[in-house]
This record gives sequence, C-alpha cells and structure tokens, in this order.
Amino acid sequence: MSERAAPFYCPYCGDEDLRPSEQGHGAWECAACNRAFQLKFLGLLTRGLQHNDAGGEEI
Repeated sequence: MSERAAPFYCPYCGDEDLRPSEQGHGAWECAACNRAFQLKFLGLLTRGLQHNDAGGEEI
C-alpha cells in the first residue's frame, strides 16, 4: 500500500479546504482558518477487542 489517506476536513474549524504542506510528511494547511497541522499514525493498540460486560456491543 503506497498511497496515503488524506484528511477530509480541518480538525480545528471543520472546513474542507486543505492542502498538503511543505513542512514534511503528513503536514497539511487549512486555507479557511490559516492553521497548519500534522497527522501521524502511532500504531495499533495491543488490547485488541474487549467484551463489554454491560450488555452493549464490543468495541
């Protein structure tokens, strides 16, 4: 898998006018609120799926 997923909206203002930033990998700029942010995948959680004893669905 060589293609990366892009964010759909700004995490600060919710606007969709995003552009890749020149700051590096995973960096984005929002033209609406003039903010720059970076996304980074940290890894998978080791706990996996857990059973909810309250009778709800598994998470």
